[in-house]
Amino acid sequence: MIAPTSKEDQLTGFSNKKLDYYATLLYYSLNNKSLRQHMLNSKLPNVGVTIFTVMSKLANDVGAINLSQGFPDFDVSEDLRKLVAKHMALGHNQYAPMQGIPSLRQRIADKTKELYGASYNPETEISVTSGATEAIFSAITCVVNSGDEVILFEPAYDAYAPDVLLAGGVPVYVKLKYPDYHVDWNEVKDAITAKTKLLILNSPHNPTGAILDHEDMLALMDIVADTDIFIVSDEVYEHIVFDGHRHESLARYPELAARSFVISSFGKTYHTTGWKLGYCLAPRQLTVEFQKVHQFVTFASHTPTQYAYAEFIKKKEKYLTLPDFYQEKRDKFLSLIKESRFRALPCKGTYFQMLSYEAITDEKDIDFAKRLTTEYKVAAIPPSVFYINGDDHKALRFCFAKKDETLIQAAEKLCRI
Repeated sequence: MIAPTSKEDQLTGFSNKKLDYYATLLYYSLNNKSLRQHMLNSKLPNVGVTIFTVMSKLANDVGAINLSQGFPDFDVSEDLRKLVAKHMALGHNQYAPMQGIPSLRQRIADKTKELYGASYNPETEISVTSGATEAIFSAITCVVNSGDEVILFEPAYDAYAPDVLLAGGVPVYVKLKYPDYHVDWNEVKDAITAKTKLLILNSPHNPTGAILDHEDMLALMDIVADTDIFIVSDEVYEHIVFDGHRHESLARYPELAARSFVISSFGKTYHTTGWKLGYCLAPRQLTVEFQKVHQFVTFASHTPTQYAYAEFIKKKEKYLTLPDFYQEKRDKFLSLIKESRFRALPCKGTYFQMLSYEAITDEKDIDFAKRLTTEYKVAAIPPSVFYINGDDHKALRFCFAKKDETLIQAAEKLCRI
């Protein structure tokens, strides 16, 4: 492809002899209307860079303490790091099986049976994925067809709606009730139509820290009992539940498990968010369809890490003690800010704390989050971005998965506001 020699070429500084491939491509992109239109035909025209990227970048730019994006600032277990290195040295560096290595799937099956009393066949009902985000995408994609309606609970984690839209589905929103963010199941009933194909749950819930309890599970069972509605259950914070509450995995309830994709994350459990490894539990017929999509998204996930987790997961105390570990973090953070003008909202799970700032300012949460970062050097997440209409309750989400010294430094700044 060579641009024509003309007076126009001479005026723009190009010539046949000097145009390389990239200059030629630029020439045609600037002078070909149909090409320009094609390049701008976005499948997600209303989706930009995620708020997590925006706030983390702003925190880095101004030197703020980053309590926005949900990742620990303390290190991974040395034993786990050594296991990854061991399996690299043993030569486990090529493609893993598409479903995940057999030993890891077996360990996941054993753990699920022990915790929730649910039996999943590791050969046909468990898939290892490149993080929970990939698992959510694959589950939504294999279920949702053009025009199907999908019920989302607001504030909704920002990956859900784009996945639904990419699959051709229609998001239908039901709002969790402020300030404890509980579900009004009557509103869920009202939202269901003949076109409802899928319902997406998230418990423990990001960004609010709310959890679903046994009564919620009974209400959900009643609603879906005589329908063909599927469920995606995002349970990545399954081991981070506080104050003696029990995590109500959908795997505990056979009537719900039969129609559900139950998704979890090694990254949240073992403080390894950057390793991007998760998994999906689903009945055989659903797993078949799930893996049809999964194999063309990532095909297989990082091999030596899978081998390492397969060994490390046997150390049950690592996940059984996680509720106490993070509850101590939550309580320390709340104790440190008790003299501040922020007001803590209920937090029953995850490693996020919602704080109301109504006593400080009536600014929009996005504006206050940015000012908090630039002026007071503490970054948080404005939850209004998780609502389709930008609902603003004058609260921010703070991540307390941090070293004590980080929490102390952040609290000192928050108490000065």
